Amino acid sequence: MSVRGATPEDIPELVRLREILADRMARDGGAPVSGGWQEAYADSLALRLDDPDTAVYVVDAPGDGLAACGIGLIFQRFPGPALPDGRHGYVQGMTTDPRHRRRGHSRAILLALLGWYRDRGIGKVDLHATSDGEPLYRALGFVEDGYPPLTWRDRS
Repeated sequence: MSVRGATPEDIPELVRLREILADRMARDGGAPVSGGWQEAYADSLALRLDDPDTAVYVVDAPGDGLAACGIGLIFQRFPGPALPDGRHGYVQGMTTDPRHRRRGHSRAILLALLGWYRDRGIGKVDLHATSDGEPLYRALGFVEDGYPPLTWRDRS
């Protein structure tokens, strides 16, 4: 197994894996899955695959398609005591196809993303964990950071 950067040819598979994650997140109590987002997601991937503040890593499935993927993003906030340069990371879309789980794919992708962050001087990385992924994230050093994650959604 090897981790590689995603290419434009991977976009349909990245959308398929994101659909798997969306269903899992909904079962964990996240936002309900609504339709129509797939095309916008594919378009956004196409625009951002070459963005220096975005990393999309994948593991190929034996035969055809993708077994797993993960996305790293770098965001700019205002500098402060905990973020002197204001830059922080966010891991999004960590997904392994159920047929390929328990083989170390997500661990390999997450380690590649953490290396990518280190190479760019990013010392704080956040993510939202599904119940499936939480043990891996905790094993690699992710912890609650002292402030509860709160979300507002416009319900109007």
